[in-house]
Amino acid sequence: MNGSFYLLGVFLAILSGSINNIGLVFQKKVVNEVPPEAKFFRSLVKKPLWITGLLMELAIGSVFFMIAQIYIGPALIPGLMAFGLIFLAIGSVKIVGETLKKEEIIGIIIMITAIFLLGLSALSIDIVSINILAVDLVLNMTIFTVVLFLGSFVCEILQRKFEKFKGILLAISSGFQFSLTNFWIAPLMAVIAHVFGGTASVGEIFLFIVCAVILIAASIIGIMKIQQSFQVANASRMIPIQQVPIQITPIIAYFFVFTLMPTTIFPIIYVISGVSLILLSSFLLAKRQAQIEAIK
Repeated sequence: MNGSFYLLGVFLAILSGSINNIGLVFQKKVVNEVPPEAKFFRSLVKKPLWITGLLMELAIGSVFFMIAQIYIGPALIPGLMAFGLIFLAIGSVKIVGETLKKEEIIGIIIMITAIFLLGLSALSIDIVSINILAVDLVLNMTIFTVVLFLGSFVCEILQRKFEKFKGILLAISSGFQFSLTNFWIAPLMAVIAHVFGGTASVGEIFLFIVCAVILIAASIIGIMKIQQSFQVANASRMIPIQQVPIQITPIIAYFFVFTLMPTTIFPIIYVISGVSLILLSSFLLAKRQAQIEAIK
């Protein structure tokens, strides 16, 4: 892949994560200022800052996310988007009127280091040039999807039997679902131009429908499960636990779904180190994320 396109994809993924989280901060800031006696939703929709934040999170950030998929594929994007946690941490400080603590500053430094390592790995997937309907790739995608759904289902069963681990299992279940959304946006982007351009084959149309169904279903289930985990456990602990499958599964997809392999060992070292540092950083920054999520 052209080096400039790769750097553009990395930049867009970081930008997407940053915009998403800044949008969330804007929304929570407005929510925090709504008087208790006011009609809640009506008050929100009258606030330009809240509308701006919602558009940033659901529209603008999503556009950059989808474009990044075209340039670098699904392997690195979840990790690069985690850069946005820095803005979430800083934004929550401003909202609640506190200062960043030592561990949070360390978390920010670790996150920046992790993003640098992910960038060095160059584990990009040229999703547009891949034959997305190749039999072996379709089989791999199917197996990958079934495994993630089964993982989520097993967590759902276990959380009903083991009350002590209910929150953790629900968070992991949510992570599996969001892993599916992160993965299936890539094949969607591979066929979307043909579908809306009127040149799609029957196979591409079918794949487009499958992508849409999985993306909608997994997003809804993922949101439900993480909210359920917040009800029974500390959100500051559940958020980084949710990130574990989200950060790990894209790397698995790179090697075992798309069956790609870098020419040297260094990209593998970079990406493993980067993902590990992201998980560590997310634990350090999760308290701020939970704090802003708690604002109603």
